[in-house]
Amino acid sequence: MKQLQDLVRPNIWALAPYSSARNEYAGHTAHVFLDANENPYNKPYNRYPDPLQEELKKKISKVKGVAPEKIFLGNGSDEAIDLCYRVFCEPKKDNVVAIEPTYGMYKVCADINDVEYRPVLLDENYQMSAKELLAACDENTKLIWICSPNNPSGNNMNPDEVTKVLNGFDGIVVVDEAYSDFSKARTFRQNLDDYPNLIVLNTFSKAWGCAAIRLGMAFAQKEIIDIFNKVKYPYNINALTQKKASEILDDIQDVREWLRLLLQERGPMMKAFGELPICKEIYPTDANFFLARMTDAQAIYDYLVKKGIIVRNRTRIQLCKNCLRVTIGTKSENAELIGALRQYKQ
Repeated sequence: MKQLQDLVRPNIWALAPYSSARNEYAGHTAHVFLDANENPYNKPYNRYPDPLQEELKKKISKVKGVAPEKIFLGNGSDEAIDLCYRVFCEPKKDNVVAIEPTYGMYKVCADINDVEYRPVLLDENYQMSAKELLAACDENTKLIWICSPNNPSGNNMNPDEVTKVLNGFDGIVVVDEAYSDFSKARTFRQNLDDYPNLIVLNTFSKAWGCAAIRLGMAFAQKEIIDIFNKVKYPYNINALTQKKASEILDDIQDVREWLRLLLQERGPMMKAFGELPICKEIYPTDANFFLARMTDAQAIYDYLVKKGIIVRNRTRIQLCKNCLRVTIGTKSENAELIGALRQYKQ
C-alpha cells in the first residue's frame, strides 16, 4: 500500500476539522452546559448527541470483534461510501474500479463526486477475477469496490480472489459485507489487521432489522477512521438512532432468532420458486435474497405490482437480463408470492 498521505486528497489531509462543543471538554465530567447555545428545556432531546458515538461503538466492538477506534458510524452505509470518494478521490482526476453488476450507490457517489467509475464484468457465475480488476487500474485508481455477498447476485466473492486484490493493489480496497450475517463464510472484517488498505462496510439495515434508523458501519485502521471522523459532519448520528441501535445490541437474541427464521425460509422458498414454469434459473445465494432468471421479468414484475407484491426488477442491469431479485420475507409473505406466481398466465 502507498503511504496514506499519498492516497488522501491533499486538501483533506491538511483539513482542520470543525471543533464541536462536545469535543472540546472530552475527558472531563460536566453537569452545567452553557457552551453550545442549546435550549435548557426538553431533556434529553435538547442536547447535541455524542459526535463520536463512543458508548455505542463499545457495544458494537464486542459484537463485531473490532476495536472502537477502528469503527466509523455513518448515516447509513451510504455516508461511508460517499466519504471514501471525498477523502481519497480528486474530482476529474482520479478513478475507481468496481465489480459489475453490484450495488448501485458506488457509481452514483462516483458521479456525484465527479470521479471516473470503471466497472469490470463478473463471469457467468457472478464471480470476480482479481486479474481483470487489477488490469483496469492505473496510477490514478484510488479505490476498488467489492461487494460480498454481492447485490444483486447474492453470492460471496471467491475469498482467494479478494485476497489477491488486497495484496496486489496499492490503493484502498473497500469490501462491502452488508449481507455477511446471512453467510457462513469468514468475513474480511476478521482480517482487518492484516491489510492496512482495507475498509469493510456493515449495516444495521439487513440482519439487524433497523433500516429505518439509517446506521452504517465502516471498519478500518485507526488512521483511516480518524480521517473519516475529521471529514464527516459533526453530529452525523442523531441521539434517537444511537439509542435504538444500543437497544437492539442489548437484544441480540432477537436478531439471532430473525436470522434463524430467514435462513430456515430461504431454502424452501428458493426451491418453490425454482419449480415455477416461469422461472428459468435460480442463482446460489449467501444473502437474504436470491436472483432468479425468468421468462419475462418485466411482465411478471408488472403482474405482481397489480397484486400488491413488490420484488426488484433487475432486467436492465448487465448480466441480469430477465432477472428478478426476491427478498426472503415471512413465511406468509413468501407463500403469498409463490401463490400469486402459480396463477400467472404467460
